[in-house]
Amino acid sequence: MINITNKVDCCGCNACGDICPTQAISFPRDIEGFWYPKVDLEKCINCGLCEKTCPNIHISSLKKNDYDRPAKAIAAINRNLAVRWDSTSGGAFSALAEEMYSRGGYVSGAVYTDDFHVKNFISNRPEDLAALRSSKYLESYAEGLYKEIRELLKKGEKVLACGTPCQMAGLRAFLGKDYDNLIIVDFICRGVNSPKVYRCYLDSLESEYGSKVVAVKAKNKELGWRNLTRKVTFENGESYYGVLMEDDFRRGYHTNVYCRPSCYECVFKGFPRMSDITLADFWGIERYDKNLDNNIGTSLILLNSKKGERYFEEVKNRFEFKELPLESTFRGNIALHKPIEKPLIDRETFFEDLDKNGFDFVVSKYFPRKKNYHHRWKQRLKHLIKPYYLFLSNERFSLPCYLKFLKINYRKNSSASFRSGVLIYPKKGVVFDIHPSARIQVDYPLVFGNNPVKGFHLPSCLRMEKDTEFHITAGKRDRYGDTPYNLRYGAYIEIVNGGKLTLSRGAANVGLTIMCAKEVTIGSGVRIGRNVSIRDWNGPHVIVSDTYRNHAPVHIGDRVWLCSGCTIMPGVTIGEGAVIAANSTVTKDVPPRTLVGGSPAKIIKENIEWY
Repeated sequence: MINITNKVDCCGCNACGDICPTQAISFPRDIEGFWYPKVDLEKCINCGLCEKTCPNIHISSLKKNDYDRPAKAIAAINRNLAVRWDSTSGGAFSALAEEMYSRGGYVSGAVYTDDFHVKNFISNRPEDLAALRSSKYLESYAEGLYKEIRELLKKGEKVLACGTPCQMAGLRAFLGKDYDNLIIVDFICRGVNSPKVYRCYLDSLESEYGSKVVAVKAKNKELGWRNLTRKVTFENGESYYGVLMEDDFRRGYHTNVYCRPSCYECVFKGFPRMSDITLADFWGIERYDKNLDNNIGTSLILLNSKKGERYFEEVKNRFEFKELPLESTFRGNIALHKPIEKPLIDRETFFEDLDKNGFDFVVSKYFPRKKNYHHRWKQRLKHLIKPYYLFLSNERFSLPCYLKFLKINYRKNSSASFRSGVLIYPKKGVVFDIHPSARIQVDYPLVFGNNPVKGFHLPSCLRMEKDTEFHITAGKRDRYGDTPYNLRYGAYIEIVNGGKLTLSRGAANVGLTIMCAKEVTIGSGVRIGRNVSIRDWNGPHVIVSDTYRNHAPVHIGDRVWLCSGCTIMPGVTIGEGAVIAANSTVTKDVPPRTLVGGSPAKIIKENIEWY
């Protein structure tokens, strides 16, 4: 009979519950939100199957495979960009799952429940892959899964089972033998988090946003793969983006205080692996092959058995991949070999505080947002150097250019900050024709007329008439981080008749033309191709027509892609995430996440994603 006296000895795999012939084992949760087996002595027949199935007890007999170390280490990206975008890393799991679905087989993995706890789930329906895809970083409840997999295997069905290393070890122990029609996939696991703490975290966000959570993405890629952004979407349409250590839950996760106790002494690390295939993020891929790295995610695939090698051979056409030395994977994946350390925070006190005072209290007490003394001085030095670095980059010092730099930022109606480096940085060939009453508000750095080609200078111009306004805003953070707005050479921006131009962080290629006589607003993360024209005014000329708009505001939403040579006409609003095809003329509003093209532009495709 299984009896857990030390919580470190139980990984919570639920295998003992599935093997029990009398259903004598239940899994009540403790104060931390983790479950542990509890035996009903009246139902127990002392058969000992629960102990025989425990992977922690029998780790020495389970830790065997065809190879002592993985036969191959592979860096891979899914050829389907949409799948890769929606995946945690490079879309490897989806490719493996799609292959199994194509054979009529079953795939198991972790899915969110309605209240955003996590459970294991298995099906043979390809439409379920979207829910299975992407890591959840929480402990998942697997009771019932092992019995279902065994029944399918006995019927001759093909199964691809994916889970944490301890769950997959539990599956091996439960089955008691290998099956040719089973592919076992695990992943490099740092540690599983308490579902209770996560629910408290979501409750805190719901209180802050005044709306119910309807979707969670533990690693959203809108700001890039490396930014480790958690996106939480609410019923009212708002979204929260938690970037790196700015996110309260991630900051607490890295203190290790609400990982499962068994994770501190995890016996499932290292080699040999107990799965056929191991998946992970390939952190450090930029050091080995930049062609497989564009910050959308790259998968690491370890082939641990002959069966795993054969399966990869059958699925490899779904990838772009490269085999690399196994040692190249170690530096970026410490969790492959090493368990997490015990927290410096007292767990018992932490969970008592969580129950009594809530998530916001434990955040402020145990892992508040604060910068240490060293970090503050580092930031000050960075801000001091940044203006001069941006001014001198790509070219030698030029006194006329430097005087222009001082003049544009020190003028009476310009709000710029030398202390923080939030300035306009003109390059050679830039011409400013600005009326003294024109207002320039700089809330985000702008490099004007940037030219990476030495010795070649195509003029750029900013012309502002009386009482006009140019506002450069920080807007929403995008995948390029805090890099200044990069306005390439050959730009011509004219603001007349009291017009207002608002430009948020982003980038524009060569030859941008903006004519603003009323209002032009360009959102965050907008990418502008070569020779794009944006205008809210067509000059003094008019066409006598009820539908002709000579003078009307233009609004371009966040994360829009304006491809080379396109023209945006007066009165147009372009929704967030839209794409305007090359050489198109946009005369009507464009819905969000829509691809349009032609002259005049028409809808080509809806509900698109782009990167």
